[in-house]
Amino acid sequence: MSRFEDKPTYTLWQMVLYMLRLGTLGFGGPVALVVYMHRDLVEDRKWITEADYKEGLALSQLAPGPLAAQLGIYLGYVHYRILGATLAGIAFVIPSFLIVVALGWAYVRFGGISWMQAVFYGVGAAVIGIIAMSAKKLTEKSVGKDKMLWAIYLVLAVVTIITESEIAWLFIAAGVLVWLLRAPPKWLSRGGLNAAAMTQIPMAGSLFGSMDVSLLTQIGLFFAKAGAFVFGSGLAIVPFLYGGTVTEHQWLTEKQFVDAVAVAMITPGPVVITVGFIGYLIAGLPGAVVASLATFIPCYLFTVIPAPYFKKYGKLPGVIAFVDGITAAAIGAIAGSVIVIAKRSIIDIPTVLIALVTVALLWKFKRLQEPVIIAAAAVVGLVLYPLLKG
Repeated sequence: MSRFEDKPTYTLWQMVLYMLRLGTLGFGGPVALVVYMHRDLVEDRKWITEADYKEGLALSQLAPGPLAAQLGIYLGYVHYRILGATLAGIAFVIPSFLIVVALGWAYVRFGGISWMQAVFYGVGAAVIGIIAMSAKKLTEKSVGKDKMLWAIYLVLAVVTIITESEIAWLFIAAGVLVWLLRAPPKWLSRGGLNAAAMTQIPMAGSLFGSMDVSLLTQIGLFFAKAGAFVFGSGLAIVPFLYGGTVTEHQWLTEKQFVDAVAVAMITPGPVVITVGFIGYLIAGLPGAVVASLATFIPCYLFTVIPAPYFKKYGKLPGVIAFVDGITAAAIGAIAGSVIVIAKRSIIDIPTVLIALVTVALLWKFKRLQEPVIIAAAAVVGLVLYPLLKG
């Protein structure tokens, strides 16, 4: 019997409520959200098996679009198929969408959000401590003492730190390497044609982007490209968005874009929901809705369409080896991204102390909830930042 056919130990409603809670209280961006799902659904609740989680993480790394949202969609699919994937995805995204739309309204109404710098000063440092602890646990669980997987893990961590980005082809290369060494295939892949076809899609997207269409249609086409052609975590979409919204279309000023990224970092849920804030600044509520739908629908389709094949062939030795390789690469990239994000958030002695205290608290109190730490760090930031920068 395949894992897909195993009877779930939870209801669809329980999964939806969990995703709703994660979307409301899950701070820290894609790296943190991915490890929260592992801790909560695999380790604590045991709703999802380790193998299903690894398959979902591998598919989320392979497919273009925001990492955390795709993993949430896949985990909803595991036992409840299309309905589970759809409801889990909506529940995960809706809370942060409503928050960024409200912030977008306040931003337009009151002109700027300077207090966010103070909040992010404290929250950003605490998030580093949270992610570091989570990445440690995920490494121990998934990489263990396997020397080959450790080598892949370390290479990806170093590459991520140096390039400050997640390089999609390295994930695939890691999977292929472990596959060829541990379960060499007896047949040759026929994937070359598909890969060649995929290289043409971004050019087709550029063609559509140049057409003379209404503003909402332009927003829809641009953000659909963002959702369909950007690999890696939600953070990877930021350079693409900058190029389109500030440089190419000139919808936003430099300051507005930086504020939009700040909104994404201090709100819970997927970082890529910043598209809702950006859409609101460009064209109000309709712009926010169109930008969000256009970004998330491709990532939803890229998850649910290949999901049955991942489930069907997931137990083949070659697939297991391939997934192991990609998982080690993905976790290495997550570990490396802790350093990358830290370079932007740990900027002085108080932020170092906030991060260290966060690690110490999570180390000592295993059941301490992250939202409590985030709230305390936000208060510390609001108090300290004006004193230090004033």
